[in-house]
Amino acid sequence: MSKDSTTNILLVAIVLCLVCSVVVSTAAVKLRPLQEENKALDQKINILKVSGLWKENADIEKLFASIESRVINLDTGEVADEIDASTFDQRKASRIGNLSIELGSDIDIANINRRSNFATVYLVKENDQVNRYVFPVHGYGLWSTLYGYVTLEKDMNTVYALKFYDHRETPGLGGEVDNLKWQASWKGKKLFNDKEELALTVIKGAVVPGNENEPHQVDGLSGATLTSNGVTNMFRFWMGEYGFEKMMNKVRAGEVL
Repeated sequence: MSKDSTTNILLVAIVLCLVCSVVVSTAAVKLRPLQEENKALDQKINILKVSGLWKENADIEKLFASIESRVINLDTGEVADEIDASTFDQRKASRIGNLSIELGSDIDIANINRRSNFATVYLVKENDQVNRYVFPVHGYGLWSTLYGYVTLEKDMNTVYALKFYDHRETPGLGGEVDNLKWQASWKGKKLFNDKEELALTVIKGAVVPGNENEPHQVDGLSGATLTSNGVTNMFRFWMGEYGFEKMMNKVRAGEVL
């Protein structure tokens, strides 16, 4: 057979493709445990940062020992003891019919389409006492779904910290959700007003110091109104009736989760 024949060229191409496929598939299988381990480690780092426990060059597992995980049934606010918090994946659960619900347009203000029936909440402890709670939150901005964590003080009203770990918003605009200065401006903000209404809002422009709504307002992201609105709607959803409201009410009532 001629080396330059069509048959020979196709044969070489097919063999090369098969060999490359085997190599790539083998590498993917072999590296999957390491990828999962790194993913879990990155999640712990993000939770430590938003909880206020992060320290450079410290033992991550030792730091994380001060945090306890609880899977919460969002429909009841109760702890779902039957679910292992160490393996539960909220993103995957939101795509499984019997573990999630489809949200109607009238309630889906965060534009997430489906909501898992369960979510993992992290209890931040100091001297065996729960001081803060870390909640996973997500909602649609301009170009993407923003995934992050918000930490609340034990009064279930005061924001301690906010951090996003996954999104595809425009760098320099909506991507400024990663700006540490903007994230720091959330600390001390109040979710609820005196009428116990969810009032926290990312406004357009800068917050006017001293105005009566200042405790519930955060500076808007310049040139990123839709991302700012998305963050507001994300908070309104997850801190509301279809999010963590029932669990938060139990904590306010003195129930230990």
